[in-house]
Amino acid sequence: MATLHEHAQDGLYIGLMSGTSLDGVDGVLASFSRTAAPQLLGHASSPFPDGLRSELLALNTSGTDELHRAALAANALVGLYTDVVHTLLKNTGAAASQVIAMGAHGQTVRHRPREFDGVGYTLQLNQPALLAERTGITVVADLRSRDVAAGGQGAPLVPAFHLGVFGQTGQNIAVLNLGGMSNLSLLRADGSATGFDCGPANALMDYWCHRHTGQWFDAHGQWAAQGHVHQPLLDTLLDEAFFAQQPPKSTGRDLFNPDWLHNALAQHAALAPHDVQATLAELTAIACANDLQRNLPSASELIVCGGGALNQHLMQRLQALLPGVQVLPSQQRGIDPQQVEAAAFAWLARQCLLGLPGNLPAVTGARCARVLGAIYPA
Repeated sequence: MATLHEHAQDGLYIGLMSGTSLDGVDGVLASFSRTAAPQLLGHASSPFPDGLRSELLALNTSGTDELHRAALAANALVGLYTDVVHTLLKNTGAAASQVIAMGAHGQTVRHRPREFDGVGYTLQLNQPALLAERTGITVVADLRSRDVAAGGQGAPLVPAFHLGVFGQTGQNIAVLNLGGMSNLSLLRADGSATGFDCGPANALMDYWCHRHTGQWFDAHGQWAAQGHVHQPLLDTLLDEAFFAQQPPKSTGRDLFNPDWLHNALAQHAALAPHDVQATLAELTAIACANDLQRNLPSASELIVCGGGALNQHLMQRLQALLPGVQVLPSQQRGIDPQQVEAAAFAWLARQCLLGLPGNLPAVTGARCARVLGAIYPA
């Protein structure tokens, strides 16, 4: 282990991310230095094959033979991770031997911190040993469980990275990640940071879009833009206790899933599908805007990343709800929206090898800062 730490200061790292939106895998090759800002040298992505996407979605709820199915799904996921890594190396001309480590988050299928026995759990499907074997690169995985063991939510983990790359001395800045769920990082003028999950982002919109159009997502929010917000349905959705809960808080498909949506729809007369889509987009926008106004009303900018940053309708709704805040996609601050979260997990891998904390207790509610991750040497 000493050898790993000796060489972990500066150099190349890979970050891999497959989020709750289940749209695919993003990977970045990043260069980290003690004396300069991180540099993103390459990006590669791969969509989930339909069969794997369906199986990962099914594993979010109880079913038959789950252990066997989860193990095989993890193997298949690592196959996709491996392809993305090889594409990254080919496109950038880097050799596997030049990469110090990669942070591989895995696919979250259950997230229930602090529940049941007071500790709860968070579960990401992954096979890091297989990934290290197939790529010849040291893998850092299991990045959330130590925070949960320390009494935290295990999420969100990105605010510390957001602070490093987007924070501005003397300004209050917010960063909103719109993946399957939405999470907000609050970067204060004094250099401190907090953050938490706001609720659903793409997960419910993608589900509803696929159910009614056959498309996996609503490109640019065009379908939602054709509909009208149904205020009674929106009010029912906003009655969910999570939205009023004080941070620290995190969530996932365990709560915001199709059953949750259909229970709300059952309370209202049949609605046009595009009106439901418009209402789901408004739910995301209002939940995020309300959380920002409650927790950092003096923010001058809202930097948006994740797939939702490409949803023009959603971005327009955020700006309309936050007239005093500049709402802008993260590429205007130097990082493509689809690359931010993967870059954060590359950074977390480096933190682990350096023996430095990766969590912020003010964000997750953990008792104290902890080194996150388990190391699988190449």
